[in-house]
Amino acid sequence: MKLLGKVLLLGLVVLLTSSPASAENAWGTIKGQVVWDGATVPERAKLKVDKDQAACLAKGDLLSEDYVIDPKTKGVKWVMVWLIDPNAPTKALPIHPKLKDTPAAVDLDQPCCMFEPHCLGMRAGQVLNAKNSAAVAHNVKIDSPGANPNLNQLIPAGGKLPIPGWVAAPNASVVSCSIHSWMKMYIRVFDHPYYAVTDDQGNFEIKDAPAGNWNLVVWQESKGWVVMQPGKSGKLGVPVTVKPNETTNLGQYKLKPE
Repeated sequence: MKLLGKVLLLGLVVLLTSSPASAENAWGTIKGQVVWDGATVPERAKLKVDKDQAACLAKGDLLSEDYVIDPKTKGVKWVMVWLIDPNAPTKALPIHPKLKDTPAAVDLDQPCCMFEPHCLGMRAGQVLNAKNSAAVAHNVKIDSPGANPNLNQLIPAGGKLPIPGWVAAPNASVVSCSIHSWMKMYIRVFDHPYYAVTDDQGNFEIKDAPAGNWNLVVWQESKGWVVMQPGKSGKLGVPVTVKPNETTNLGQYKLKPE
């Protein structure tokens, strides 16, 4: 009987420690899509290019990036999504061991009088390499909240400016060009790697996220908070569950036009 009792006790311990609900250091993947919820897809306006036309229009007209929507899928590009702890939104999330080391730098280029990428996520401590692969000079003007970089500096054709000093912040930094007034892009900085920017069809994926119940925040430059819980701010996001050792499709998040 004593042996039987020990076997049953051991089995109970194994069951409890292997349960997904109580597992620690378990990881999973979430993916989804942000789609336009209007009856018609708005056309992108042609930008007024009044300087350096030969260089800026070398590959065709420049179009507004306020809303970039795929006409077939209605997927919205350049939407930023990220995870937060719903009980402590500013608390750092657990980070997968293989993601602990932060890549040293991220690149921002402006090859044809538009910033590439238009929306960028960074981890605290990374250096922003502001490049200019264009044939004309650009002026990188950064307006940031809090302690993040604020500067206004010329980058000659073919030049590069390393910009350190980035920390996690609740609001986006806005990057523009004083020479070419139509140029603008957005940077958000996090203290974890669990963020993504939607692709051409509005799809996103966040890999190796900590298993458990979190909130997903969805933000787009012209709309602001795309989704929210009734009576709560959109900066708190909506509940999602990251299942251990699984990829969970969260489905579609609809961006309703104003």
